[in-house]
Amino acid sequence: MSLASTPASSPPAAPGNWELIRRLFGLAWRYRLHCLQVLGIQLVLLTMGIVGLSFTGLGIDYIRHKVAGASSGAAAAAGTKATSFFHIRLPEDWPPLHVLGLLAGLILALALSRAVLNYVYAVSVNKLVQQKLVVDLRGEAYEKLQRLSFRFFDANTTGSIITRVTGDVQSVRMFVDQVMMQSVIMAISLTVYIIYMASLSPGLTLACLATTPLLWILTAWFSRKVQPEMMHNRTLVERMVEVLAESIQGIAVTKGFGREAENRAQFDAANNAVLTHQHGICWRMSLFSPAVGFLTRINMMVLIGYGGWLVVHGQLPLGAGLVVFAGLLEQFSGQVNNVATIVNSVQQSLIGARRVFEILDAPIEVKSPPDAIRRPRLEGAVRFENLSFAYDGAEAVVRDINLDVKPGQCVAILGATGAGKSVLMSLIPRFFDPTAGRLLMDGIDARRLHLDDLRRNIGLVFQESFLFSNTVAANIAFGHPDATPAQIEKAARIAAAHDFIMTLPKGYDTVLGESGNTLSGGQRQRLAIARAVLLEPAVLLLDDPTAAIDSETEHEIFEALDRAIAGRTTFIVAHRLSTLRRADFIIVLEAGRIMQQGTHEQLMKVPGPYLHVASLQLVDDRELQELKLREGAA
Repeated sequence: MSLASTPASSPPAAPGNWELIRRLFGLAWRYRLHCLQVLGIQLVLLTMGIVGLSFTGLGIDYIRHKVAGASSGAAAAAGTKATSFFHIRLPEDWPPLHVLGLLAGLILALALSRAVLNYVYAVSVNKLVQQKLVVDLRGEAYEKLQRLSFRFFDANTTGSIITRVTGDVQSVRMFVDQVMMQSVIMAISLTVYIIYMASLSPGLTLACLATTPLLWILTAWFSRKVQPEMMHNRTLVERMVEVLAESIQGIAVTKGFGREAENRAQFDAANNAVLTHQHGICWRMSLFSPAVGFLTRINMMVLIGYGGWLVVHGQLPLGAGLVVFAGLLEQFSGQVNNVATIVNSVQQSLIGARRVFEILDAPIEVKSPPDAIRRPRLEGAVRFENLSFAYDGAEAVVRDINLDVKPGQCVAILGATGAGKSVLMSLIPRFFDPTAGRLLMDGIDARRLHLDDLRRNIGLVFQESFLFSNTVAANIAFGHPDATPAQIEKAARIAAAHDFIMTLPKGYDTVLGESGNTLSGGQRQRLAIARAVLLEPAVLLLDDPTAAIDSETEHEIFEALDRAIAGRTTFIVAHRLSTLRRADFIIVLEAGRIMQQGTHEQLMKVPGPYLHVASLQLVDDRELQELKLREGAA
């Protein structure tokens, strides 16, 4: 049983969409300078696009004027206008080819400038949302995960947490990049387009934009429909990741029971569920986008009919009027078509933001008080005073614990599954805080000590110790990264690990596989003991460290443990008499209470659970000895 074993806790109330949007804007505000830079580039691009379109219209009118020979007043006016730019009048005696060459050159220069600015824009956006926002937010989420209690990790699967820190953070990025920035750009662009079109022909502008209210109604309806579907799809993706993670972690069990085909079928079912549901979302998106496109095409139909009539009756120039208006309307429609993308991005970013903010908003249940007492070095005196602990309103799992352990003493804890052994151990490093009573370290309430000082004075060795995909030396020095090679080797020798380390290909520089799977169970335990010993902790917690190894390896581990616990206050969860005998005294837990306590010799003289457990093991030991004698005689 792990020290981290806890039931799930109730999640906090989920924030509403407007609250999420407010917080997302607050997140974007951190990067306001980058956002303003990106918006500035877009405004320049917008201006250059409109100027280039105007030059095109003027060129068409100039050509029309020359072809018509200035036969009409409107054509003459258009020709005159075409030879001036921003109130700077060109010489009237310029040849037409020079004028057209100048217009073409200006249009080409604008196109090249826009290409360069579009590159700068793409780099700026990538720098903002990928190199800044995503990295910072992912780091913030990871840093918060390091400070959350075990309750959070039991309430959320590994697949869920990984998805939140990777995919969901990218969804938050979409809000800044594809929602906020694009919405501001779209609003500015549409405003400029409308003003320019109205300056050309107010009546034609009203006629062409008459369908716009229908577009907003359609968008609002689509948004309400698609958000629940996207939320459910995210849940399906999370389930697929969980199936994948479990199948990888349990690959030995899968192969041992020949369940590869069944696991494949399970993953295919989860994977296909995501695909099927995405098809439904894509079907809705496929309807929404053409509907938006149809409404914008109606505008072009009105332009051709009504705008053409205005040109024919001389109320609107062809180039600087209808052609420019058509270009503006086309760009207006293109921006409006982005509504479908923005709406889709809004839904995904809100779903992702809600899941990321659940991490950032999760309460930190165990932390140092503002006026924490600093004790870099503790003596190791541990005292339990009427201590009880219960999970969120449930029945207490440990209760009324009174125990006084002096520095350097070794305490063995015995009890059946669910008796509260691991919970009692987890209260010492403050993985949880007691719900009643208190735990004293050197006479100080553990809740008053700085959490870093407390935990750096406690060494931990679990039943199945976790090793990282790093060198042997880095694993031993995990809690003390500044340790010298001599200190690392000393810890390894105390843990009886030095000899086998030197047989590895690169000794202490050998890189271990994932979770140390290239080592035997006994070797992993000895590295875990070395890791704990290197801290030179005042208190050592051993959660049944020999439960998963054979008797021969157990003997080697005990030699290491005897050296490791020397001079340290030690708590060891144990079930084997060979371990229990080594303790200065033993406590027996039943239903969270201390039912018996004393030395091995004392408890063997008193009827009770300890004597019962010891008697069973003694019978097994005698039978084993008799079997060995018979084998020797044979």
